[in-house]
Amino acid sequence: MMMVMQPEGLGVGEGHFVGGGGGGGEYMEQEEDWDRDLLLDPAWEKQQRKTFTAWCNSHLRKAGTQIENIEEDFRNGLKLMLLLEVISGERLPRPDKGKMRFHKIANVNKALDFIASKGVKLVSIGAEEIVDGNLKMTLGMIWTIILRFAIQDISVEETSAKEGLLLWCQRKTAPYRNVNVQNFHTSWKDGLALCALIHRHRPDLIDYAKLRKDDPIGNLNTAFEVAEKYLDIPKMLDAEDIVNTPKPDEKAIMTYVSCFYHAFAGAEQAETAANRICKVLAVNQENEKLMEEYEKLASELLEWIRRTIPWLENRVGEPSMSAMQRKLEDFRDYRRLHKPPRVQEKCQLEINFNTLQTKLRLSHRPAFMPSEGKLVSDIANAWRGLEQVEKGYEDWLLSEIRRLQRLQHLAEKFQQKASLHEAWTRGKEEMLSQRDYESASLQEVRALLRRHEAFESDLAAHQDRVEHIAALAQELNELDYHEAASVNSRCQAICDQWDNLGTLTQKRRDALERMEKLLETIDQLQLEFARRAAPFNNWLDGAVEDLQDVWLVHSVEETQSLLTAHEQFKATLPEADRERGAILGIQAEIQKICQTYGLRPSTTNPYINLSPQDINTKWDTVRKLVPSRDQTLQEELTRQQVNERLRRQFAAQANAVGPWIQGKVENQVLTRDAKGLSQEQLNEFRASFNHFDRKRNGMMEPDDFRACLISMGYDLGEVEFARIMTMVDPNAAGVVTFQAFIDFMTRETAETDTAEQVVASFKILAGDKNYITPEELRRELPAEQAEYCIRRMAPYKGPGAPAGALDYVAFSSALYGESDL
Repeated sequence: MMMVMQPEGLGVGEGHFVGGGGGGGEYMEQEEDWDRDLLLDPAWEKQQRKTFTAWCNSHLRKAGTQIENIEEDFRNGLKLMLLLEVISGERLPRPDKGKMRFHKIANVNKALDFIASKGVKLVSIGAEEIVDGNLKMTLGMIWTIILRFAIQDISVEETSAKEGLLLWCQRKTAPYRNVNVQNFHTSWKDGLALCALIHRHRPDLIDYAKLRKDDPIGNLNTAFEVAEKYLDIPKMLDAEDIVNTPKPDEKAIMTYVSCFYHAFAGAEQAETAANRICKVLAVNQENEKLMEEYEKLASELLEWIRRTIPWLENRVGEPSMSAMQRKLEDFRDYRRLHKPPRVQEKCQLEINFNTLQTKLRLSHRPAFMPSEGKLVSDIANAWRGLEQVEKGYEDWLLSEIRRLQRLQHLAEKFQQKASLHEAWTRGKEEMLSQRDYESASLQEVRALLRRHEAFESDLAAHQDRVEHIAALAQELNELDYHEAASVNSRCQAICDQWDNLGTLTQKRRDALERMEKLLETIDQLQLEFARRAAPFNNWLDGAVEDLQDVWLVHSVEETQSLLTAHEQFKATLPEADRERGAILGIQAEIQKICQTYGLRPSTTNPYINLSPQDINTKWDTVRKLVPSRDQTLQEELTRQQVNERLRRQFAAQANAVGPWIQGKVENQVLTRDAKGLSQEQLNEFRASFNHFDRKRNGMMEPDDFRACLISMGYDLGEVEFARIMTMVDPNAAGVVTFQAFIDFMTRETAETDTAEQVVASFKILAGDKNYITPEELRRELPAEQAEYCIRRMAPYKGPGAPAGALDYVAFSSALYGESDL
């Protein structure tokens, strides 16, 4: 008999048969329960007998046998050894074939040795009691087996296993009304907790809304029947026994509930696998959507650039300023309305591309390679080409507008000078055609001759104006002025008239010279006055004209050039003033002679219609116009300097905005890349850790950690748990810290995944096969994602596969290797 130090005769009470295999602790209830265990309650004995028998048969039927009487059918040890082989998947030593008592004891001891080899400490259970058919000891042994292989999987002390299973039940039934699971006896009497467990995992099997708390028999039978029919959980309890017992047997309830845990843990495992696959596929589908959006946006942007460049390359000018102004307005609309959305699209495209590459890198996918010609660098090059053409178009527009402005300025100048000249020539042909000298006196003839000479001087002085008018017309022609025909016509008329005036002038001079021989006296002083006053008056007219001349400048340099020319003009004023004094001095001399000789002074100069007052008036006009032009030119210089400063400020700010935009883009990408646990997940993990941190030292022992995982729905085997322990306790310190626990749960819940995880998930859905069928995919996955897999999975090439079988391993590997995704 295998024994530990316990009170003699201790029976199958509340958990006295096993302890924690790894930690060595023992599950003990309150002290008063010990006495109760010495004599098994008849109601509990009935429940245990029925439950344990059904549990054993649920496993023995896999070997094609069963038991009828639990204390009799295990006496020879054969079915006991078979039961352990079925539930452990291991081979026990060959049983003794004899039927003698010592043969039976040997077989039972082989079973008990196997149980002990799994780290279970057997208490007060010996082979003799089992061979003798001791019901209490037999039930205790079966409970030991149930704890080890059904509730704990491998040795975990009973308290942790019990509380882990209880916490799992509480979490699953928490949302249901009238359910409050606090234990494994009275909390299950009304049947609602069992129905809630079923409905939580299979809502299609039970209509929970129709259940009533005052119908415990009906609720329990519903749960038993549904579990047996649809979940392959045999009926292990009687509804009447549970309802009519003040406190149902814990071991019976725990055994039955553990069957639900295992049934649904497998389903949850499949659900977890399906969810993992769905998340992986969702990542790929989202990435494909981002790739399609990138391709579409890149194509649209490149197409817009291709359409826009020819428009900007068009350098065909318009003949009129108004038409060119419309072109300029169109360009401004392009800059203000059409281009900014495309700038935003280009920035968004670059952000989307960087975000996509980051998502692919974080999810272990290959980098995205856009279609040929649609790389970010291709778009950047196309955009630079657009901006180069745009700059050239803007320069051309401004140059063309300046050309038209100059044309308009030249045309206005031409019209002004032409009008002045035409005003001067008005009546001159009639005057030159007069024959007034025929009846004039000698003095009058001489006066006419001198007057004619003065006119010739004036005519010669106007030669420059005519040549200037012709030069303006020629320049307008060379600059392709749109009204050049009208300019040419007017210029031709002026030139024809000028030639006619020259001819008439020469004819009149010939006539006057013939008469001059008849005339002897001429007033030389008046003639001298006319000779000097006429050109000076012409200079005054030119000065007034120049001082009032309009200008068109675009820079500080052009304005400075006008100022320089004006200063040069001002430098000639002293000499002009001396000339004015000399001319006025001639008139003074005339008056002096008349006074000296008592001559009647003529009110007019016979040689010129210009008085000294006229000269003084024009001189005063020139003197007034000089400072006025000084001020105007200085104001223009100040304005151009302000414009130059604004242009430099704009350039500096434009150069500064580029890095700022780049910084904003990088911040957006860094923000999008941040990942981690949600606050809700972190709170849930903290609560679970604190619950199983029994020593309150910020660490869980391995058994507590296993119970914590069970409470969170993990169906752990020995090998899997050992693997997890190497992750959370790599130094074999024998404890699991909160940080190690959080790191493990982060890896379990993180959105990153690996090809191996996806393969493992598909293997679960495929029922451990190396291939999967379309029917299985449609059954386990949402319709859209099932069809996604079916379209992309290659046929399975291995042996023994049915028609239509698919290769999920190659598909999973392709998700993380070179692919078109």
